Amino acid sequence: MLFKDRRFAGQLLAKELGAYANRPDVLVLGLPRGGVPVAFEVAKALNAPLDVLVARKLGVPEQEELAMGAIASGGVRIVNKYIISLVKISDEVIARVALQEERELERRERLYRGNRPLRDLQGRTVILVDDGLATGATMWAAVVAVRKQQPTQIVIAVPVAAPETCHQLEAEVDKIVSVSTPNPFQSVGLWYENFPQTTDEEVRDLLAKAAKNDEPISIGM
Repeated sequence: MLFKDRRFAGQLLAKELGAYANRPDVLVLGLPRGGVPVAFEVAKALNAPLDVLVARKLGVPEQEELAMGAIASGGVRIVNKYIISLVKISDEVIARVALQEERELERRERLYRGNRPLRDLQGRTVILVDDGLATGATMWAAVVAVRKQQPTQIVIAVPVAAPETCHQLEAEVDKIVSVSTPNPFQSVGLWYENFPQTTDEEVRDLLAKAAKNDEPISIGM
């Protein structure tokens, strides 16, 4: 399946999540930046509040698309020991990359949320949304961050995913919903007709629009 764009993909994904519509315990969390336009459509269709959970991949230096780990809000850091051993990455390199990504994570937290804390996730059904799952590193970090807050259920929802990544994450969550799991997968962008980089302003705009149907939020500069 080829998706027209992230908004259209979110609309199709929402149809797969109908069982979660109009439930007061449901919260949709988009992974910025690309996951937010998808999550916006899901939250709107489900009549559920929308928020973001910031996660960042730790890319191997000079091979940034290769994830050696990831970080997420709440001080979460995970590492892929296999990749680290394979590429022979030192602890110093990991620390340097992690520090750089932590600064970007903090920047995005301030930009998207301002002084507003992440919603209380305890006892809730949390639907984590991204525009696709390739290696799954950032989603894995997001799952760890959410689990720390003791939700009742964690659901991963994406328009497209690599089958092997779904298999790896199945044991970490209660459910994975994907509109399409093509094999071979190759990359997320391959399955979209239009796949421009989502901007910070687009994320802020969508959060503000979602907030009009929920509780007021203040997004700081």
